[in-house]
Amino acid sequence: MQRIKPFDHLILILGALFLCMPVVMAFASSTHTAIDIHSNGLYVMPGSNGAETYTKVLTKRGGFTGEVTGLTMLMNSMILGVGFAVGKIVLSMMAAYALVYFRFRFATPIFWVIFTTLLLPLEVRIMPSYQVMSELKLLNTYQGLIVPLLASATGTFFFRQFFKSVPDELLEAARIDGAGPVKFFIDILVPLSRTMMAAIFIIMFIYGWNQYLWPMLMTTDESFFTLMRGIKTILQVWVGSQIPDYNEAFALAVLAMVPPLVVVLVFQRMFIKGLTESDK
Repeated sequence: MQRIKPFDHLILILGALFLCMPVVMAFASSTHTAIDIHSNGLYVMPGSNGAETYTKVLTKRGGFTGEVTGLTMLMNSMILGVGFAVGKIVLSMMAAYALVYFRFRFATPIFWVIFTTLLLPLEVRIMPSYQVMSELKLLNTYQGLIVPLLASATGTFFFRQFFKSVPDELLEAARIDGAGPVKFFIDILVPLSRTMMAAIFIIMFIYGWNQYLWPMLMTTDESFFTLMRGIKTILQVWVGSQIPDYNEAFALAVLAMVPPLVVVLVFQRMFIKGLTESDK
């Protein structure tokens, strides 16, 4: 029987508490008033203003137009996160399928050209991307928010390595049964890739959900503001003696943590299996 090591467990518990403490303080502070937070600092224990604060940030209309709500920003962030993750999976799977299963010249150099896009994140090419979206009249649209983020080789690399590990016997059996390229892709490769798709979905959803710089550049219409931009907007209200709504900013920050947490919990097993599984 393996001996329990109390000291090791104590270290793990303290580490977990250390990581969870900022979240606990953010939630506890969100249940107090902005004046209390401004006067006394952050709180560890919840207050009595929680229901009012969360109801206000979700339903109260505000902004320059007086029309945007927290639910609107939450929905925009959800559309950005899901749209980016799904688009990334579709494009990456199709690109990887072509590179692995279609024999054409310069396939390897083309892959390495795609792979070099990892060295050019959106922040590096943000002005050319903005100019292209402007010329295509995609500013203040969901397409303009999502499409430029798709130009990266992360998913293509993972799916290419996965497809190369699929036994060739499956392809030969599909050919004998009369399956064409499309049927082989949809009926065989897609079901086999479910765990990998879940892993990529989690990574890309969180990446898209946390985007701040690109949505800030692309959107001037408040109806397209994301949750991340809403948090920053709340903290930029220093006018004379006005106090920023710290509690509302903390409430939005807590709400911003919920969807990624739910996605990770739902796809946790498939996420781990997709990243660690080697035998297909």
